[in-house]
Amino acid sequence: MKQKRLRDYGVTIGKLETGAYNAITDVKGVTVGHVTISEDEQQTGVTAILPHQGNIFREKLIASSHVINGFGKTIGTIQINELGTLESPIVLTNTLSIGTAADAVIDYMLEQNEEIGRTTGTINPVVCECNDMILNDIRSKTVTKKHVLKALETTSETVEEGSVGAGRGMVCYSLKGGIGTSSRQIQLTHGLYTIGVLTLTNFGSLPDLTINGQPVGSQLYNSMHSLEEIPDKGSVIVILATDLPVTERQLNRILKRTITGLSRTGSIITTGSGEVVIGFSTANKILHDKTSSCLSISAIYEEDIDLAFRAAGEATEEAVLNSLITATHVVGRSGNERPALKNLLEIYGIQLD
Repeated sequence: MKQKRLRDYGVTIGKLETGAYNAITDVKGVTVGHVTISEDEQQTGVTAILPHQGNIFREKLIASSHVINGFGKTIGTIQINELGTLESPIVLTNTLSIGTAADAVIDYMLEQNEEIGRTTGTINPVVCECNDMILNDIRSKTVTKKHVLKALETTSETVEEGSVGAGRGMVCYSLKGGIGTSSRQIQLTHGLYTIGVLTLTNFGSLPDLTINGQPVGSQLYNSMHSLEEIPDKGSVIVILATDLPVTERQLNRILKRTITGLSRTGSIITTGSGEVVIGFSTANKILHDKTSSCLSISAIYEEDIDLAFRAAGEATEEAVLNSLITATHVVGRSGNERPALKNLLEIYGIQLD
């Protein structure tokens, strides 16, 4: 069954056009896979992102990361920021499963590359996390290497959103959060390019929720008397993909603009909420084995970057809102539950503008 996304409610975010899927997978070669665990107290999962369909270790991509607020345990960003390249898939999961996920990514890459640890260096696994302890019994450490490998092996261009994969147990604006995605296209003189974003949302307080300028959170908060307002101590992971030819420095500048999208949804970036952004460009492939000639990289002029700034903010904003509007009601650990935004809009008769 096709999920009803934000635009299906008549809400259009920003000025730029989306790609065909309105998803991170509008960037050619990018695919996403989920494994969802929903068993009584265990409400968690894994989301995997393949940056391209070749061998990411042998054909690395320009990459960067940006920490908006560093209350998080992401693995792999030290090397990304030092070398400016990505050499592994990106995996999202819950906080206490990052070790398991990293181990699985290492196994996945060792299977594909016999030279790792023998005739060349090792591998830099990239794993991001959010704390899903409200709905998930995070101490049970339910996620296994098999779950991670399955997510890596079952990726596709079609991205399911909401209470799936790593987003299964996440809470956003005191409601059910999870996985969301969106994309934007930008036309430059030398080509049409795409910026796609995928978010794992686990942040925010209900009264702050804003949808395209409409104070939906305060409308709901004033109408409801039974919903517990959860303090904003969660996190959000933003993964940005693009086919725009950029340097690592230019990409980092683009990543910094995702905060505009987060802020437009109502986020104030609280002290206990970890906001981490990782991005990559598929435009230039950096071969692991050097050749006898110099490395040549194409990149835009700085004068062309403002459209990319806008695209990053718009796609991030819509991805967050898609994670909310597609999420389903989940009951988890100790009977804790979080309602779905779409259900509350119907119950309280709130129309989105």
